[in-house]
Amino acid sequence: MRTFHLGGTAQVVDSSYFEASYEGTIEIRNRNVVRNSEGHLVVMGRNMAIIIKDEAGKERVVHRISYGARIFVDDGDVVKCGQRIAEWDPYTRPVLTEVDGYIGFEDMVDGLSVTETADESTGITKRLVIDWRANPRGAELKPAIIIYTDKKNEAIAKLHKGGEARYMMSVETILSVEPGSYVKAGDVIARLPMESAKTKDITGGLPRVAELFEARRPKDHAIIAEISGTIRFGRGYKNKRRIIIEPHDEFLEPIEYLIPKGKLFHLQEGDQIEKGDYILDGNPAPHDILAIKGVEALASYLVNEIQEVYRLQGVLINDKHIEVIVRQMLQKVEITEPGDSGYISGDHVDRIELDEINDNLITEGKKPAAGNPILLGITKASLQTPSFISAASFQETTRVLTEAAVSGKIDTLQGLKENVIVGRLIPAGTGGAIAQIRRIATVRDDLIMNERRKSSDGEAAKAMLTNMTASNVVE
Repeated sequence: MRTFHLGGTAQVVDSSYFEASYEGTIEIRNRNVVRNSEGHLVVMGRNMAIIIKDEAGKERVVHRISYGARIFVDDGDVVKCGQRIAEWDPYTRPVLTEVDGYIGFEDMVDGLSVTETADESTGITKRLVIDWRANPRGAELKPAIIIYTDKKNEAIAKLHKGGEARYMMSVETILSVEPGSYVKAGDVIARLPMESAKTKDITGGLPRVAELFEARRPKDHAIIAEISGTIRFGRGYKNKRRIIIEPHDEFLEPIEYLIPKGKLFHLQEGDQIEKGDYILDGNPAPHDILAIKGVEALASYLVNEIQEVYRLQGVLINDKHIEVIVRQMLQKVEITEPGDSGYISGDHVDRIELDEINDNLITEGKKPAAGNPILLGITKASLQTPSFISAASFQETTRVLTEAAVSGKIDTLQGLKENVIVGRLIPAGTGGAIAQIRRIATVRDDLIMNERRKSSDGEAAKAMLTNMTASNVVE
């Protein structure tokens, strides 16, 4: 047990495989696999997931499969509990060839860009790519492994999605092949060492939950592709590597990213990347997921990440409890197109309020307002509730009450907290539903009575006018 103030049981997370925790049918999302020279199915996609569905078709488990992992099942297979699904090397990230061919080295200069090192314990030697930029003679080098179609190294193999089979090597990459050797698609040609296994426990987990609920941007956050396109390397800037995504859609502009050269970067020039794929590994920023993938993807991510912390300790929490909180975090919308509403661009309004105003505008034949959802941390979301009584009971009581007094705010007591504070019956449960129906019925009754009163008044006025006309005629 950890003895920190947050407690928790330590657990080393360097697993190299996962097994089915439920019986069911396999579904592979974004399937992209090849069979390598050993006959194994190898994952070539960077956004692939294996889903286990039960007999009713409900998703029981979703596992994201990393690039280079070997899988032992395929789409439509039936698995039993405990059956191994996939395995991978937790200590290295492989570089795989996408085509068959013969290996060739480019700019691999001994002592300048490549060195041979021997393992002291085993005596096995390995070729390692070293930092060629440190030597003035290596400034123009670009170490790479090339796949040729023939042994004479005359024609470079072409990738299925266009581009040449040329794999750029980064510093500290371990070469797994020799020049002239034959490889099949899915074979490992090089490996990138990863950080050693980290100890993960609820001590690190509870701050992670707070980070997610407060919608903070992680320190070393992942970079997510904003568009689908082809990876290109641009001219570096100081200690940053310039990555360019050339879009498939000719009407879109290329997007550039600057990535520190010390960061592990697993994509190669010419790789195809889809919108939402990770360019740089890590914990993604929730705001990026919302902007690129949308509300549903963000809600699913937050629920899964928060549940992961508690699952680690065997704590079962129903998703609905977390979903209620996430819904409150996504209650605000930023106006982008005011339309004929009274808002201006950049205003933050409640989603429900915006929907009501838009319904009225559409009914009147006017242009509705449009907006993008924004993510607020739970602290900020609580302080931006329409009820100033509820906000004052949470944090910054003096400021909230002062603003309410200066603005002359009115609290309509719509929520639970404000009704509890003032001692009214809370608007919840079956009694709340019945009371709401009664209110609606009362409003409708009033409307009906007003209409009847108007019609009866009209008839009385008409009768009076008729009588007056008749009397005038008699006279």
